[in-house]
Amino acid sequence: MRYDLHIHTKYSRCSALQPARILKIAKKKKLDGIAITDHNTVRGALAVNKLNKDPDFEVVVGSEMKSEYGDVLIYYQNEEIKTRNFLELIDAVKQQGAMLAVAHPFRIVPWLKFKLPLKNLVGKVDAVETFNSRNAFWSNTIATKEAKKYGFAGVGGSDAHWPFDIGNGYTIFRDNLIKAIKTKQTEVGGTTYMVGLSAILSTVQSRIIYPIFS
Repeated sequence: MRYDLHIHTKYSRCSALQPARILKIAKKKKLDGIAITDHNTVRGALAVNKLNKDPDFEVVVGSEMKSEYGDVLIYYQNEEIKTRNFLELIDAVKQQGAMLAVAHPFRIVPWLKFKLPLKNLVGKVDAVETFNSRNAFWSNTIATKEAKKYGFAGVGGSDAHWPFDIGNGYTIFRDNLIKAIKTKQTEVGGTTYMVGLSAILSTVQSRIIYPIFS
């Protein structure tokens, strides 16, 4: 199975991706599933999941939540989580039976790095995002090395904000994603060649276009 586990929709102010278009592109790129991870909300994930009528294609409902230490990805989320406190986020995720992954922990932009060392997260999170197509390649290399060092499953995603991003990062596993993460039987892959263009467009979208039309 090949899933892109980090996609944003129009419900993130830095993205303009429409739910229906995400599904169309993901299937065209031969993905078996996707995780919708909008910033601090499951609205986009629920919208995409509602549109999906293909029993052989999975839409993982999730979000990318901001905490005081940095961003985390939630998979198989049932409802909105309001807290931004990291320890409270961990509890909220467990209460929903969801899964938690650290997002882009070694991103080159200082304020987007995760501020706790991974060794402090053992037993607190389920996985580490070891491939993000909007990272510089060395950021992914460090994340992979550190995740292996401390025994975390690795997950990969495109961090898609634009149509050309979808599928540029992915996670490969057998049969069941939850089981694969729990047993650390995942592989990641993708390309980072569009990172510059994607970042520029997202900045324009969030700082210029979104404020005008929101």
